[in-house]
Amino acid sequence: MADSWHHPAALTTTGAWFSDWSYTWEPKGRNHGGFHFKGDLIDRKPEDGHNVYVQAKVEGYSWNRFNGTQKKTVHLDKTVYDGAAQYTSTADIRVCRDRGSLRPDNCSYLKSYQR
Repeated sequence: MADSWHHPAALTTTGAWFSDWSYTWEPKGRNHGGFHFKGDLIDRKPEDGHNVYVQAKVEGYSWNRFNGTQKKTVHLDKTVYDGAAQYTSTADIRVCRDRGSLRPDNCSYLKSYQR
């Protein structure tokens, strides 16, 4: 049985918002025992021409990027996991605004969670 769903505060940065989101830890044997999250990724500055995205990673792995859509709200329902392990025990997540190749992206504070 999966861990219960947790409902932390929205992840926010200038122009991007990951709201009404929640996460759970999948049990060993289901979805690779991964960090499962879902919520609404919102472009809060539709006039700026920049896209938004959520990044999530589990211990020992690189970031996974889940893109939104400019000027829209996109519902995400994703699981991030370590394919070599029975289950994941730590995960990090943040929301960012993609400001192009000439300027650095701006991201929310990193949130870390443990099983």
